[in-house]
Amino acid sequence: MLSEEDIQAYHQDGYLVRPGFFSPEESKKLLDKARSDKVLQDSAIQRNDNEGRTTKLTVWNHPVDDLYGMFSRNRRLVEAVEQLMGESVYHYHSKIMLKEPRVGGAWEWHQDYGYWYKNGCLYPLMLSAMIAIDRATTENGCLQVLKGSHHIGRINHGTTGGQMGADMQRVDAAVSRHDLVHCELNQGDVLFLHCNTLHRSAANLSDYPRWSYIIAYNAVRNDPLWEHHHASYTPIKLVPDDAVMTWKEPAVENGGHCTKPAFNKDEDTGDRTTDD
Repeated sequence: MLSEEDIQAYHQDGYLVRPGFFSPEESKKLLDKARSDKVLQDSAIQRNDNEGRTTKLTVWNHPVDDLYGMFSRNRRLVEAVEQLMGESVYHYHSKIMLKEPRVGGAWEWHQDYGYWYKNGCLYPLMLSAMIAIDRATTENGCLQVLKGSHHIGRINHGTTGGQMGADMQRVDAAVSRHDLVHCELNQGDVLFLHCNTLHRSAANLSDYPRWSYIIAYNAVRNDPLWEHHHASYTPIKLVPDDAVMTWKEPAVENGGHCTKPAFNKDEDTGDRTTDD
């Protein structure tokens, strides 16, 4: 459970970091699974930054009974999200970012709602929960946020290279008025991010990978106005707190692996960025 201070800080700052939200044992299990998951890695799409560096990511809409679903459907996480949102939510989509050493690209300044709005989500009643698979540092391109920038409201976005970024005139004004925070995370830490908070990440120029698992949630009453490439309202089938540790790899894959991409990596869906 989050404290009242946590909830107030989130609404004031537009983000909240909860150290050790998942235990070292849970974190190691996620790391081991992701590193060995050929389906996850083969399903990755690529996004280039303005200097040609590439970040890979795998995106899916509906969690199933694999290990990733034990995180995104975990009662501990979903209840924390609903505390911050103040209402019931559903799973909008998930993604695992693969930001590799020396080659992992940057992400431009943007708001998630800058493009979720274009998907038909009428209200900014959305947030992302980022779980650190690897340690995230300034050196390997951790998330950077402008503290309190969600109070600006939605900024217009346009395409920059292979990504969608916020209008730079507004970004420059925001940078001059809001504190820049580098959100360094240890494995198992969770960063909760308001959908209107301006954020970016630098390229990974270090010798260490930065993989992260980002789960987007939407308010039940904010069901998109039209169908698009992310999920409309589907109730979350919650699993208990201990589901991560009690989950076991099936003896034979049954084709229900959730890491089938939400959109084909060979097609351009118009969603030019899918976070950091």
